[in-house]
Amino acid sequence: MKVRGFSAAAAAAGVRKPGRLDLGLIYSEVPAVTAGVFTTSLVKAAPVIIDIERLKEGMAQAILVNSGCANACNGEVGREAALATGLLAANALNIPGNLVQLASTGVIGEPLHVAPFERTMPQLAAMLAPDGFAAVAQAMMTTDTRPKMVEKSVKIGGVKVNFLGLAKGAGMIMPNMATMLGFVVTDARIGFPQLHRALTEGVNRTFNRITVDGDTSTNDTVLVMANGLAENPWIDDQAADYYASFQMALTSVLRDLALMIVADGEGATKFITIRVSGAKEAEDAHRIARTVANSNLVKTAFFGEDANWGRIMAAMGRSGVSFDPGKINIAFNGVTLVKNGLAAGGDAEARANQALREAEITVDITLPDGNASDEVYTCDFSLDYVKINADYRS
Repeated sequence: MKVRGFSAAAAAAGVRKPGRLDLGLIYSEVPAVTAGVFTTSLVKAAPVIIDIERLKEGMAQAILVNSGCANACNGEVGREAALATGLLAANALNIPGNLVQLASTGVIGEPLHVAPFERTMPQLAAMLAPDGFAAVAQAMMTTDTRPKMVEKSVKIGGVKVNFLGLAKGAGMIMPNMATMLGFVVTDARIGFPQLHRALTEGVNRTFNRITVDGDTSTNDTVLVMANGLAENPWIDDQAADYYASFQMALTSVLRDLALMIVADGEGATKFITIRVSGAKEAEDAHRIARTVANSNLVKTAFFGEDANWGRIMAAMGRSGVSFDPGKINIAFNGVTLVKNGLAAGGDAEARANQALREAEITVDITLPDGNASDEVYTCDFSLDYVKINADYRS
């Protein structure tokens, strides 16, 4: 599926290692309404800082993304390098420099060298094509084992509107307002306030509900570009039905990408849903689910296929949420393991251990305190996670 007016390309620039795609370019033939959400870390990479400044105008026409170097913690030298790479892209595309959004991923603290961008940019711009997005998804990868791309369409006012989303991320994943890198392009015609609201709401329901290892990146970025070439009826505050259709479609794209990230977590062998219901408030359900999802002891037990429910109870107890431990029920893939805070007994543990052999596991935690619920998505911790991160820079 093609998104009207958008093209993309990727090349092997040698940003860090030769012979692999590591530089991608996304381009709209007209300036696009653009919204973004970014890492909440106090330590922000140079491209994140620049993007936040540029998005005050709510417009962009291109995204330049590299892997191999995060360009974080490089001070003014890093900022100058990021600005230089963006200017190279702008000149190659013949667009204003402030319409280029920048994104980097890779090793923190290593300098970003401009020379690979200088050598590659003319070729990269010349290669732009409507079907070039799969190559960009590959160029964004670091420890990812597979590229992540989603395509969807929706009718708005009788007009077909297309969406295409890309993401990368496998480790250093517990976003607050974003994920490692995620880009969505759409030909929808929508105002900036509505686009920003739809993105913020969508990210909160999707990327902010995943965790691989509890770490938030310095480079977390999600961008959505809407160039309006579908010529659908305007989506604004006077068009609630149109906005609802757009927001639902965008959130669907973001959710698919978020779940792909969890499934591709570094060294992961299990995809795990932590579902909490019966809480007083939604925030209580979320805090319990996220605390359980981030517990290293819980995650290693899942890798070992050990139904060690005591680790879940322990994680719940430090979540900061008040509850009665004697009224908690816990089930793995429908097998009740804990009833009213006590082991269910019988063959429950043996059946639960059997359930943990599945590649997808749902943990249902039930409280008796209310009607609020929430879900957080995570994965297990395997030996490979340690191996990957023990020598990531080599």
